[in-house]
Amino acid sequence: TFEWVIECFMEILQHSNEQAEQLAWIVHTKGKASVKVGPFEILKPLKDALVDRGLNAIIEHEKVSR
Repeated sequence: TFEWVIECFMEILQHSNEQAEQLAWIVHTKGKASVKVGPFEILKPLKDALVDRGLNAIIEHEKVSR
């Protein structure tokens, strides 16, 4: 449910309720959102935890413009 996604974002990603709710709406309307930025070593266990809870999550490399 929508509430489940918000709860997962708060517990796993340490987002505030407001941030988690906003991201959940973005995912709902656009199909995806960048929910966390950081080094792969930090993101991998977070992604795995989201997937373990039944959410779809991937890690994308950040595009650097120069």
